Amino acid sequence: FTPVLAEDDFKTAHKKYTDLITGNGGKIVHENAWGLRSLAYPIAKKTTGLYVVIEFQASSDVNVKLEVQMNRDENIMRHMITRLDKFAVAYNNRKRNKNLTAENAEYMGPPPTHTT
Repeated sequence: FTPVLAEDDFKTAHKKYTDLITGNGGKIVHENAWGLRSLAYPIAKKTTGLYVVIEFQASSDVNVKLEVQMNRDENIMRHMITRLDKFAVAYNNRKRNKNLTAENAEYMGPPPTHTT
């Protein structure tokens, strides 16, 4: 997204695309808002942009509808839709579960120690 969006506008635009996916029979697997990042090269005289990664499962016609809407939206500078193979899906799941178990371990405190 373009970096000049306010936080509320960014959340509204993000919700618009997640609703488009779920409204057409898709399922959101994971969302990750990266926030403001530097671009590799200037786009329309802008050097930063707001990044969002949405992992979803949907039929190919949802991808077409999503791409049409993103091309029409002036707030989106660039977008990329990719299909993940089974290895990439498994990797993402392992990585997310590893992060979740690490977060849960922090909340539960250190592991108990046994002395005999």
